[in-house]
Amino acid sequence: MSVINLNEKNFEEEVLKSEKAVLIDFWASWCGPCRMMSPVVDEIAGEMKDSVKVCKINIDEEQNLAVKYNVMSIPTFVVLKNGKEVGRTVGVQDKQEIIKMLK
Repeated sequence: MSVINLNEKNFEEEVLKSEKAVLIDFWASWCGPCRMMSPVVDEIAGEMKDSVKVCKINIDEEQNLAVKYNVMSIPTFVVLKNGKEVGRTVGVQDKQEIIKMLK
């Protein structure tokens, strides 16, 4: 399964109604640390596809979602289960730290 690009139209269906835990990567194309984390996020998507849904939100294109989730700096990684936030971390992270949030 590949990473799902989220927008306001598919957010409810892909995230809030998801039976799996959802990792959301809030990012922007001009953000160096975001670009550094992108391959890590892709790896997690591949390795955990059976148990986790991995999504990205481009904050330049989806500002309302960034505001809704109080994203102040990027990259921000948010984990939701049953539509509720259960984990959050900001900045460049070790892959294992992100995976730990998903467990």
